Amino acid sequence: MKKRIKYTNEPIEFEVVDDFLPPPEKLALKEETVKVTIGLSKSSVNFFKKFARKQHTPYQKMIRKVLDYYVAHYR
Repeated sequence: MKKRIKYTNEPIEFEVVDDFLPPPEKLALKEETVKVTIGLSKSSVNFFKKFARKQHTPYQKMIRKVLDYYVAHYR
């Protein structure tokens, strides 16, 4: 049997906290991108498509992240 909650009329103590979250336009970061045409092997594209489907994300975004990580590592 669940324990019943007993409510009282006691005063509630609270503290107002300053807003520390950035505005929505700063949360949706959009990096500058450049369109390129690149030929990839069929097996590589199929690999990314398979895992992108599981993660519910575009496979192009996954490929872009791999390239970004590579550049960040060797920069």
